[in-house]
Amino acid sequence: MFCLSTIEHTLRLPPHLLNLPLEQAIKCVLEDLFLDKVIADLGLCISVYDIESIDGGFIFPGDGASTYTVKFRLVMFCPIVGEVIVAKLKESDANGLRLSLGFFHDIYVPAHLMPSPSHFEPDPEKKNQVRWIWQYNDDNYPIDELDEIRFRVESVKFPSIPVEQEKDPKPFAPMVVNGTLDCDGGLGPIAWWV
Repeated sequence: MFCLSTIEHTLRLPPHLLNLPLEQAIKCVLEDLFLDKVIADLGLCISVYDIESIDGGFIFPGDGASTYTVKFRLVMFCPIVGEVIVAKLKESDANGLRLSLGFFHDIYVPAHLMPSPSHFEPDPEKKNQVRWIWQYNDDNYPIDELDEIRFRVESVKFPSIPVEQEKDPKPFAPMVVNGTLDCDGGLGPIAWWV
């Protein structure tokens, strides 16, 4: 789920950071540039782990900032296909479930990957919302809003930024994780298996 990625980047160090030690100043700039950002095919940047090398310190004509080439490692969140993760239910509708890890909210379990057989029905406590029900041996097991849900990662996608926006678009997600609950191994709400 988490991994270290080595990156080399050329950055501009603003003059107002020159009163800090060089490595600390560069770490501040790297955090501004990379934290909470998705890098295609690598994942979501969680933290700057360490700085391996700093080269340069050039000041270009007409610029008051120094420029450095930095090699560093980032802690990245990028689930592995087949990995089992526990997340909280964020929302539920006829298309399936949307889950959240607290720091990442673009995890989806589509309707065709719900436990089989299952169906959705209107939530008696909330208007205009549905909840999913798994039917097993004549018993119904609902997936409720407070549940922690164990799912298996089916795919991790990095969609390209749309050139044209649709009318009333949903927010763009630079990384989307699709999961499944439809297989053996205790998947679904943890309360089902206690």
